[in-house]
Amino acid sequence: MGNTSSEPDEPLRFAPMNAKASLLLTLLLPSLTWADQKKAQTWTDPAVALKENPDFSIQGEYHRKASPIGAQVVALGNGKFDLYVLEGGLPGLGWDKEKSRIKLTGNLEEGVVTFAANKGISALLEEKVLTIQRDGKDPVKVSRVERTSPTIGAKAPKGATVLFDGTSVEHWEKGQMKDGLLQATGTISKPKFKDYQLHLEFRTPYKPFARGQQRGNSGVYFGGRWETQVLDSFALDGKMNECGGIYSISEPDVNMCLPPLTWQTYDVDFTSAKFDANGKRTAWPRMTVKLNGVIIHNDRELPKDLTTAAPAKGPLKDEALPVYLQNHGNPVVFRNIWVLPKP
Repeated sequence: MGNTSSEPDEPLRFAPMNAKASLLLTLLLPSLTWADQKKAQTWTDPAVALKENPDFSIQGEYHRKASPIGAQVVALGNGKFDLYVLEGGLPGLGWDKEKSRIKLTGNLEEGVVTFAANKGISALLEEKVLTIQRDGKDPVKVSRVERTSPTIGAKAPKGATVLFDGTSVEHWEKGQMKDGLLQATGTISKPKFKDYQLHLEFRTPYKPFARGQQRGNSGVYFGGRWETQVLDSFALDGKMNECGGIYSISEPDVNMCLPPLTWQTYDVDFTSAKFDANGKRTAWPRMTVKLNGVIIHNDRELPKDLTTAAPAKGPLKDEALPVYLQNHGNPVVFRNIWVLPKP
């Protein structure tokens, strides 16, 4: 998301803490409350999160083929959860913004999450099976599913420029790589482009105690000016400052964000601004955006010179422009990035 600065200070981060580490942290950083320490807890490896945090295996999507409803469960820390019951199925599988979306809150006790009733709906989650009860209707049982973007692992076609394949950061200014993944360090691509298709894969961290813009924030800037937001906004409203939003311009048609620590994809068709022979702009840039294989912006006009925190400066010109990956102080990682220029 945009900030007043494109390079914010790195916040303090803490790995999941055992009792000894927590005590040491409290002694070393007395200015931080226990609540602050909890809020900063971050997992970047799904295997570690599964081992250390019992809520991680509960959070996620629940669905059954031909089911009249779908559900998304969000972990909030300490065995607390939000449940969103979606009429018609999951986003991209039957639910859209015209259909109902009802929120319930629940707590984990002895392996069972009980969700308090709201608007005639209650629910019980046990052993990865969610039972949803609606007033006057038979209960519906849905199971936990793990969806994968259909474009995960998409290979660069002939003529494409491979910006990152896990072997080096040679195509990035200030690029940093760890374990074959590109870090969100405020890095700008050295190659520049005008009209193109971009494929990019990203993963947000798991931060159950954080909220809103603190949950895995980054962004992909086209031409260093127009941002598609990266954020753990799984199951949220789908606003323009959440994952899939074109920041300060347009919210996505549907929130297709998957749970944190899931690899996700952006596939974007970008058309640059057009200019006449005198250098006067005659058309704004446009973009079609797919998040996890679903179109969330269809030929959307970008009627601004730049968005907040964009690194590009000065008036828009008729020129090729870079791709920029924002540093927002969160351990977001990227892989498999390539650009195919359009004729």
